[in-house]
Amino acid sequence: MKGPALPPLKIGDSSKVREGKALAFTGFPLGMVLGLHHVTHRCIVSAITPLATPAITARQLDPKAARQLQKPVYAVFQLDGTAYPGSSGSPLFDPATGEVVGVVNMVFVKGVKESAISAPSGITYAVPANYLKAAPPPDGR
Repeated sequence: MKGPALPPLKIGDSSKVREGKALAFTGFPLGMVLGLHHVTHRCIVSAITPLATPAITARQLDPKAARQLQKPVYAVFQLDGTAYPGSSGSPLFDPATGEVVGVVNMVFVKGVKESAISAPSGITYAVPANYLKAAPPPDGR
């Protein structure tokens, strides 16, 4: 295809995203099956949750896991959209403004890894875009 280059995506303020917000993500899922054709999925932010995996039973809750649940490194967006292998790194954006508010980074997998294709959970996680913004250098310049 020929034509002018697309403009870069604008990174929005992910701190304004709330549960229930309708968003979308575009990526290249299942490239080995579908080829390199972009796909856009709609989703809703179902939760803003700590980046921590809770223990299934109290016996699995060790001191490190307890600290992680009490003071998580950061919160992520839990989405009700289905992402497949190849969707990681996809921009999560507001379809009304086009602003990127996150990046898809993982899915909840039921059972073995291959289940992500045959029996997707429909639960996807994204890192909020505010973590993508450049941090000031350590020397403050």
